[in-house]
Amino acid sequence: MPPFDVPEGDPFGPHNLPYGVFSIPGTRERTVGVRLGDHVLDAGAAAHALGSPYASLLARPTLNPLLAAGRTTWSDVRRALTAWVTVPSHRETLEPLFHPLSSVTLHLPFEVADYVDFYASENHARNVGQIFRPDAADSLTPNWKHLPIGYHGRSGTVVVSGTDVVRPSGQRKAPADPVPVFGPSVRLDIEAEVGFVVGTPSNLGKPVALGDFRDHVFGLCLLNDWSARDVQAWEYVPLGPFLGKSFATSVSAWITPLDALEEARVAPPERTHELLPYLDDADEEPGGYDLRISVAINGHTVSEPPFSTMYWTAAQQLAHMTVNGASLRTGDLYGSGTVSGPAERQRGSLLELTWNGRDPLELPDGKRTFLEDGDVVTMSAWAPGPDGTRVGLGEVTGRVVAG
Repeated sequence: MPPFDVPEGDPFGPHNLPYGVFSIPGTRERTVGVRLGDHVLDAGAAAHALGSPYASLLARPTLNPLLAAGRTTWSDVRRALTAWVTVPSHRETLEPLFHPLSSVTLHLPFEVADYVDFYASENHARNVGQIFRPDAADSLTPNWKHLPIGYHGRSGTVVVSGTDVVRPSGQRKAPADPVPVFGPSVRLDIEAEVGFVVGTPSNLGKPVALGDFRDHVFGLCLLNDWSARDVQAWEYVPLGPFLGKSFATSVSAWITPLDALEEARVAPPERTHELLPYLDDADEEPGGYDLRISVAINGHTVSEPPFSTMYWTAAQQLAHMTVNGASLRTGDLYGSGTVSGPAERQRGSLLELTWNGRDPLELPDGKRTFLEDGDVVTMSAWAPGPDGTRVGLGEVTGRVVAG
């Protein structure tokens, strides 16, 4: 099928147009691509062929120059791309610049500056509290409803979908063990998340306000925050996650621009506590996104977490992580935290799905409490689009291999 003739209902039609970076096998040259159906358009070559002023931004080996160009340019480039793939007069020029998705190699689409991860799902936080603090009067920590809890991760181990994940080793100590032991994690987990990609930087010492979210954040992608629960449990008292998280974070090869998700904007859950002014979004545009996520292990769906249930929004997370004056850099990535809904099959981690290993999952290839070597985890998602369409998010997948 010609690349322009996208089937009706395809979640990667001209209403979507996510950005990535690709290369053709046998070459070392990487360039920005835009996905249309099951093809990739060489965006830089298209811009050059059509005499576009955006060729210098799109004929690059990474999205960072486009990210840094700012919101006005993001919107202008998107309008141009939409015209290029929908106006019939461009077909003859652009058709040779499309490549079947199956014929290209996809790369990490942007150079990651800093990486921050949050803890924004009330369902997830309550589940974790009930698992580890079953006798507590409240399963949430006292600060949870007052601020988006987060931690700084390791940007250098953010990897693109399809990259194998080596089972990490580290110290672990079971409650009954007299001393810690060292070895491969035996409680390797996933966390289904959404990552937000920062384009426009900010100045050191100047917080970013809630209303400036869309001026700084370019788009979003699916994210798997791999977690070694046994390593994490031993190391995180009194500080936060470290080696139990920093070995790998997988992201999609495709970044969906926020402009493609206008129809998916929804109000977050009702606030139960009064918020400080810098987090109070009562008078802001709806900050939530209606993203329908699916998590599969070895091709078998185990969970369908709804992103619309997230208590803290991406705009609040951005405001909080800069309120102390910390500056943004082009390519900053921040994760939403595990996405979990109220139902059992809406939990976004194996920790919750198996209740810390107490209730194993029944899979076609055997029971699972945590991941085994050879397991392939795949996350996919879609959001409501214009006129009843669906906006597909690029999947993120990773296979566990022995260390």
